[in-house]
Amino acid sequence: MFNLFNKDKEKKESANQPVTLRIREVVKETNEAITIYFDQPEPHLDYKPGQFLTVIIHLEGKEHRRSYSLCTSPYVDPFPGITVKRLKGGLVSNYLNDYMHPGKKVSVLRPMGGFITPYHSAHRHHYGMIAAGSGITPIMGLIKSILINEPESKVSLLYGSRSESQIIFFNALDELLQKYPDRLQVIHQLTQPGPDWQGARGRIVAENLQSFINELEQSDGLITKYFLCGPEGMMELSKSALQSAEVPKDQVISESFYMEKKETLSNGNESALAVTQPVTVILEGQSYTFDVTPDKTILEAGLDEEIEMPYSCQSGLCTACRGRLLSGEVKMDEDAGLSENEIAEGYILCCSSKPKSGEIKINIE
Repeated sequence: MFNLFNKDKEKKESANQPVTLRIREVVKETNEAITIYFDQPEPHLDYKPGQFLTVIIHLEGKEHRRSYSLCTSPYVDPFPGITVKRLKGGLVSNYLNDYMHPGKKVSVLRPMGGFITPYHSAHRHHYGMIAAGSGITPIMGLIKSILINEPESKVSLLYGSRSESQIIFFNALDELLQKYPDRLQVIHQLTQPGPDWQGARGRIVAENLQSFINELEQSDGLITKYFLCGPEGMMELSKSALQSAEVPKDQVISESFYMEKKETLSNGNESALAVTQPVTVILEGQSYTFDVTPDKTILEAGLDEEIEMPYSCQSGLCTACRGRLLSGEVKMDEDAGLSENEIAEGYILCCSSKPKSGEIKINIE
């Protein structure tokens, strides 16, 4: 039992140990997004299509961690790459867009994330991909992997963008369409198209989704499977449409579209959270009690106290900071990384939770 515990601990520590990657190439996808390709280190960086890397950047004397999805496929692409869209007020996304160049070294945590699927040459699936904006990033790696690994499967993509110039991977998708004309379908939906645009116009709405899903569900002999990645509104519409079509939950995989936090304090509109409250965290058998101010999450406050709490993405996706709430009540802004069963069992994500009421005690396993 002791050896097994040590192995599990070593594996967890390894996953949270930074890796240094050297930038091989920076490709400007649009005027707001770049793809950063890295040289493969030794040993190789193993990853699954759809996973993400957590980039660690030091700015203004402070460490910042942000998660960006891998857009590449280990079955197709020789070098791993992440796509970063510039966000208004986004400290790290703007820094990466402005200052990354070939030869620069970047620290990252090893690939994580459950936005994945197994591949097999015998699969006969029809994959429905629904994405908007930079939500296409992990889906791009999945599409490449499916097309090369599953000759009997098909992929249909419904992809919302602002305009022609804002379509990320437009050329790459076109190349895949030419290579797999009978197995890949791409539907572009633009909210602000130019006068010469011949495709679909407007936002992705319920009618678009119903039509898209109905077409897939009529695929003779093919098992449908759906992947969703984009803004919250689109995700909720997509889930509702899939539920109306009676698509089983286990055939739907979603990835929350994480909007990078601006470096500003909370406006304190929620009076219930606008007070400093003590929190107790039990970590590896050791108990720590510290104050959490209204502008901080439990993770941020713990790190400020130099408590070595585990974390990776700080966006509620990787679950590295997962803990079980033993008492009290918290407000969790993002819980996409947790399953329904985990939430029911009292698990929370410290990176997106703030104290709400009661004597708060959390056990981090």
